[in-house]
Amino acid sequence: MTSIEEAPSKLVLKAGSTTLTFDKDSGKAILQQKMLLWNKKPVEFPLSEIDDIAVKSEVDGLSGAPIHHSVMHRRNGEITVLTTEEAKDAAETVKKLRGFVGLHS
Repeated sequence: MTSIEEAPSKLVLKAGSTTLTFDKDSGKAILQQKMLLWNKKPVEFPLSEIDDIAVKSEVDGLSGAPIHHSVMHRRNGEITVLTTEEAKDAAETVKKLRGFVGLHS
């Protein structure tokens, strides 16, 4: 389940083991992820380093079911999967995140 808490200068996305915070006041994003029982080191980067947030869709090889991810692309080429949701929900998540950081279609 994906949760988005939004205030005028801060947005926090929580999805499974991922927490992503966008902070306009500091101009930074903080990505926190867990692997099994361990917290990975938080990754902090400027909001200006985000060059796209999009829905990536694929088909599960075993079941044939469609899978929809919201993904964040950074200028350094790194792509991070943020959520796995139904198509409509992933599109809404991407719309909120893009709007907050000022990415427009």
